[in-house]
Amino acid sequence: MSQIAPIPSVTTTGEPLAGAPARKQNLLDLDRAGLERFFEETLGEKRYRAHQVMKWIHHRYVTDFDGMTDLGKPLRAKLQQHAEVVVPNVVFDKPSADGTHKWLLSMGADGKNAIETVYIPDKTRGTLCVSSQVGCALNCQFCSTATQGFNRNLSTAEIIGQVWVAARHLGNVPAQIRRLTNVVMMGMGEPLANFDNVVRAMSIMRDDLGYGLASKRVTLSTAGMVPMIDRLSTESDVSLAVSLHAAQDELRSQLVPLNKKYPVEQLMAACARYLKASPKRDSITFEYTLMKGVNDQPEHARSLARLMRQFGNQMQSREAGKVNLIPFNPFPGTRYERSDEAQIRAFQKILLDAQVLTMVRRTRGDDIDAACGQLKGQVMDRTRRQAEFNRQLREQGLGDAAA
Repeated sequence: MSQIAPIPSVTTTGEPLAGAPARKQNLLDLDRAGLERFFEETLGEKRYRAHQVMKWIHHRYVTDFDGMTDLGKPLRAKLQQHAEVVVPNVVFDKPSADGTHKWLLSMGADGKNAIETVYIPDKTRGTLCVSSQVGCALNCQFCSTATQGFNRNLSTAEIIGQVWVAARHLGNVPAQIRRLTNVVMMGMGEPLANFDNVVRAMSIMRDDLGYGLASKRVTLSTAGMVPMIDRLSTESDVSLAVSLHAAQDELRSQLVPLNKKYPVEQLMAACARYLKASPKRDSITFEYTLMKGVNDQPEHARSLARLMRQFGNQMQSREAGKVNLIPFNPFPGTRYERSDEAQIRAFQKILLDAQVLTMVRRTRGDDIDAACGQLKGQVMDRTRRQAEFNRQLREQGLGDAAA
């Protein structure tokens, strides 16, 4: 972040010391309900004033309270005293030849942690891939982010701040100029491991006073945290994507270690409950990264087709489960390879012949390492994973990943 409010000095009872500066509230951390409470309870103002400020922040990208010209001077003075709008600091931004754009954003005043955010334009939509953690606590074997280990969860302000940075860069104006039409929580980290902050940020994305995105245009992708999928079904109404990558437990546990705790049968049952919890939900996307000789053979396709048919029968809809095939995007030091194009199409054909709706995701941004599975920021790793990966790279003569 470009700046961090100081933590107040406290006594042994937890009370601020006399004369210690009070910590200011970063308004990016608050959704509409939270902002209304802040205005009413902290500032002693009418709730509608929160709506004015929310528009200034998310529609006009104004962070200086003096620039919020329809607020009276006394209110602006209160805001200066009690609040701030702190957005992520852009370390660098990098465009791709295909129109994809990647930002490296600093997370924290010390500059030691940073995350990546990617914008992917298409003919009919513009999708922003947003991160939820500094690194990732999971250890999916084929993901570049996993090799950097894990530091911490992002705050709501750091999550929605990624949308703020991209939307301002794009000149996005909600309900007028919609260059940002979709958000996918598919960047660095497991979103459901940072549940409260992610759900609050998605609320701002979908709020008309925020970015005005339809619920179906906000997608959360999970590796399969079953209890959190159930909680999400009652607390938010967004599209769900599941990183499957294998239809059988033995192989999936190798690729996605979380499967050992929540195997495929439990995961699919949670997906069924998610759809049944709301009549607005009609399908779940299952992401399947194709790796040469690992999970791209005909028998793997047939297993996936059976799983999707079973899910469709349970939900009484052939389109309840949609498959998104993702060609593996290589990164230095990985042992995995991308499947051949002919193998990808043959895999897709088996699924289509089984009447499973299947798409192949077109790789975007790989020239700037912005493709799916390639995102890497700067992570002060609290695990040993980054050090181990760097050791392996040195043994291969490739040097450290950060070099």
